[in-house]
Amino acid sequence: MRNITDKCPHDEFCGGCIHQDLDYDRQLEVKEGEVRSLFSQEGITPGIFDKISGCPYEFRYEYRNKMEFTFGDTVKDGPLCLGMHLRGKFMSIVTVDNCQLVEDDFNKILSYTLEFCIKNGYEKYHKKTHKGLLRNLIIRQGKRTRQLLVNIVTSTESDFDGRGWAEGLKELKLDNNIVGIMQTLNDNKADAVLCDKLIVIDGRDYYCEEIMGLKFRVHEFAFFQTNVEAVERLYRDAVNLIDDLKGKEVFDLYCGTGTISQVMALKAKHVLGVEIVPESVASAVENAELNNLSNCDFLCGDVFKVLEETELKPDVIVVDPPRIGMSADAVNKIASYGVNQIVYISCNPKTLVKNLSQFESLGYKVEYVKPYDNFPLTRHVETICLMSRTDK
Repeated sequence: MRNITDKCPHDEFCGGCIHQDLDYDRQLEVKEGEVRSLFSQEGITPGIFDKISGCPYEFRYEYRNKMEFTFGDTVKDGPLCLGMHLRGKFMSIVTVDNCQLVEDDFNKILSYTLEFCIKNGYEKYHKKTHKGLLRNLIIRQGKRTRQLLVNIVTSTESDFDGRGWAEGLKELKLDNNIVGIMQTLNDNKADAVLCDKLIVIDGRDYYCEEIMGLKFRVHEFAFFQTNVEAVERLYRDAVNLIDDLKGKEVFDLYCGTGTISQVMALKAKHVLGVEIVPESVASAVENAELNNLSNCDFLCGDVFKVLEETELKPDVIVVDPPRIGMSADAVNKIASYGVNQIVYISCNPKTLVKNLSQFESLGYKVEYVKPYDNFPLTRHVETICLMSRTDK
């Protein structure tokens, strides 16, 4: 780990780390308090509300294994920048070439890429006029394998010298090994990283990672947890909430690349993972084969629609939805199985409590809640909940 200062040099402008000015114990108090307040506002009283789990000191910085940087300018028609949104300004971008949430290799790649683009006279993509070439830079890392993927996202308005950019990347002195260099073509007008076409300039489109004794290949657009060290602890605790997996049929809904599915498959009779992102499902299938697991299967599609069509009946259900939470239809369908235990892993306590309130109206009670600070310095907090049927 490089020398980290207590104060990030970008804190005055970058909107990423809102808790820079708080000591760590105070950060934990704030996050736990916010979660407790949301439960109280929704009228949910858990059987046990456990104390928030913080990150050990060595994982409070440089913990992110993925960053999506944006090309733009800080002031209208100003110099090209590459980084994060200026605090409170949707249209403005500030260069963050010394971010402390990532290893310094990320900053070196960002600085080189920005310099390369300025030298070649490339223009930023404008969110309002939808003109220009440069949109995003995505860097992904295998923490345990020390592998990097680098992906520049552009429109098709003009040519980009991908080969020249890649050659310069390979000459950088890095602590990690770049295993894939890509260009994503994106002409969608939405301000999001979407892929019309992925061009592999050098290497491959996936990195490898190891977590909880299992091996994973993570393709460029497949979801994988951002803080590997922290998610191991969270997943282990979540699985331990289940009374006994032996001989049981488990549904892992919103399963991503199937990480927790495969952890549970080591003990369960069978695990069915459901995920709407095709790249994540493809990675999950590939990873199950890589880990020699024949008792887990993965289906691609909307959770509610997939559950409506499958004839399998679960004994236990685990859900880990995106920030928007679960639809009312999905909650109704999940509750209709009447399983004794449902484990809910959440990255957004606001949508979590809304879903839990609906579950309570459908015959479930919240037995246990525990927040996790997997993203120090930021506003984000993870939470795990155990629900059980009131009539079991």
